[in-house]
Amino acid sequence: MTTAPQWSGEMLDRPEMVQAFSAQLRQVLASHADYVARIRRDAEAMWDENPPEGYSTFEAWWRAKWVKGPLADIQEHLEKAAALTFRLEARYRKGRHEIPARRLAAKQAKELPQGQQAPVLGSGQFGRRTQPGPASGAAAGQDGAADGFLDMIRKDHSA
Repeated sequence: MTTAPQWSGEMLDRPEMVQAFSAQLRQVLASHADYVARIRRDAEAMWDENPPEGYSTFEAWWRAKWVKGPLADIQEHLEKAAALTFRLEARYRKGRHEIPARRLAAKQAKELPQGQQAPVLGSGQFGRRTQPGPASGAAAGQDGAADGFLDMIRKDHSA
């Protein structure tokens, strides 16, 4: 029996993990938005073509508004949430890697004696957090396909 890995903040410590997490979350949110859009489309078409008997024009409009409105709002929120995953990824990369690397490089440039040069970013001399990810930006598996967030976590826990 295998147990699912438990959540810890260290799982989102590498840029490729955050990128995989964001992509997977974006895909799930987009699929839910598509699902709601299909239900909304069918509900609106059904209501427009088959309004219940006995309703006045105003009452039919009012009830349709109460059905159509929330579905439209839910779909809009899901689409906005999917778009926000790009902001999540960019803020993480900038806040956890780019800005600290620039600060460290500026600090080291101030501390170096005359004639010495600061190590190049990505040279491995800054530690694991600032090492660049794969060239494509996506976490690539051995077969070249992008690994999902949970696949990467499972690999980390099995190693």
